[in-house]
Amino acid sequence: MAQIGGITVSGPSENGDPVAAGALPTRPSAEGLPARVAAAVGRLGDDEAPARGGPVIDGFAVEGAAAAALLAGAGGGRAQARPRPLPVGPPDGVDGFTAAGTADLAGDAADQAPTRRGSALLLSGSLGMGHDVMAEACGASLARRGFTARTADSLRMLGGRNGSRGEKVFRGMIAVPGLYDAVHFSQMRTGGRLALAIERASSRYVVPALREELTEQPTDLVISIFATGAAATSRVKPEFPGLVTAVFSTDCCVHRLWVHDNTDLYLVTSQTAARYVRRFAPGALVSVVPTPVREPFYDPPTQEEARAALGIPADAPCVLLMSGSWGLGPLVEGAAAMAAAGIYVLAVAGRNKPLAARLTALAERQHKVIPFGFTDRIPALMAASDLVVTSSGDTCSEARVIGRDLLLIDVVPGHGRDNLQKELERGHAEVTNTDPVSLTRSALACLDRVKPPSDRVAIGPQAWEQAFGSALAQIGFGAHW
Repeated sequence: MAQIGGITVSGPSENGDPVAAGALPTRPSAEGLPARVAAAVGRLGDDEAPARGGPVIDGFAVEGAAAAALLAGAGGGRAQARPRPLPVGPPDGVDGFTAAGTADLAGDAADQAPTRRGSALLLSGSLGMGHDVMAEACGASLARRGFTARTADSLRMLGGRNGSRGEKVFRGMIAVPGLYDAVHFSQMRTGGRLALAIERASSRYVVPALREELTEQPTDLVISIFATGAAATSRVKPEFPGLVTAVFSTDCCVHRLWVHDNTDLYLVTSQTAARYVRRFAPGALVSVVPTPVREPFYDPPTQEEARAALGIPADAPCVLLMSGSWGLGPLVEGAAAMAAAGIYVLAVAGRNKPLAARLTALAERQHKVIPFGFTDRIPALMAASDLVVTSSGDTCSEARVIGRDLLLIDVVPGHGRDNLQKELERGHAEVTNTDPVSLTRSALACLDRVKPPSDRVAIGPQAWEQAFGSALAQIGFGAHW
């Protein structure tokens, strides 16, 4: 039995079957948790609260409420049945999108500008940068349509010490091999009892904060880009007549905690994700949209220009090595092994300061390693490289826009493994293990095969604008709303 960040976890029974528990209520009030769930999860936002014992739920014993933030956000809910089915776009192209018909969309968007301004709230979550990047894309598109958009952090709404507890617990979960996989695949994707308990616990604390936010700043549209926010929005929506709510998830397999009552629209980035939404909400309104990519990736320097700026020989093999803003995985060991094999390695630590220090120390010994901390130069680093070595995530879409093949490190458990499958299906991607020997062998093999640029994604930024605008029109925010 292990205790991580206030969660005590016991494994499955000896015969491999989960330990059954009695049924939990499925629809608590917004004011608090059912007594049985409250006993399981204790208090959020009180760092001095003692851990509390709880029932065994499908093989896991839960103590300490921090688990609610972590799991609800990392991957929301009861499903909503809607009377209208959803068209999810044509089957051809990349996840149903082609370049055809997108050339003049910027002008179309201007012609369809709304006749009055509205207010939109984007609910993100500070686990890595992916949620914030998607919130930024939505906010920019809403601004072009006349909205005043603001962003709030769902994890901060949980309280505690600056809302950091959820992140700490999530880090603890993924640090134990197999733990987050077990929770994700047995509970989150299936909507198990533990997933529902997590949803209720997180909503208990996020709902009052969200209610206050919406009361102080009247809002027309809430888009949840973090599952914790989606759950809370579903609960407060009846209190705010006229409020329209949407969920935007870039996960391949949208799990149970994303899908809620009172959600008017789901935005997803693949046909598979649309079907996972309808697993829990068969009548849901779902729109498949391209993954938005930041503008600098559409106008990178040439490889020659980028390499000259970095001092990399034009004919040398070069990879970009990164793994999200947390810098997950053995990046130092991988960078050292690849550099020893003759590869220039542009190694990015993200916001992981200890990792940045270790990469800097490595670069002093191995001059083929060029280290970076958190940087906005990723488009240029991708342009300089022959291959992008990274974990599954939205970075993959950015690499495809620039025209770089991917070598994916299987390092993000749970939803990360789902998304890795999606990226492999999209093509121009291989997968490798996390040990330095496997990573280096795979990198060398990929470098022998690929000569950049690979086929660039034949979709420009206008495709996102068109799809996003069409989706908004389905929920009443068309040209003249």
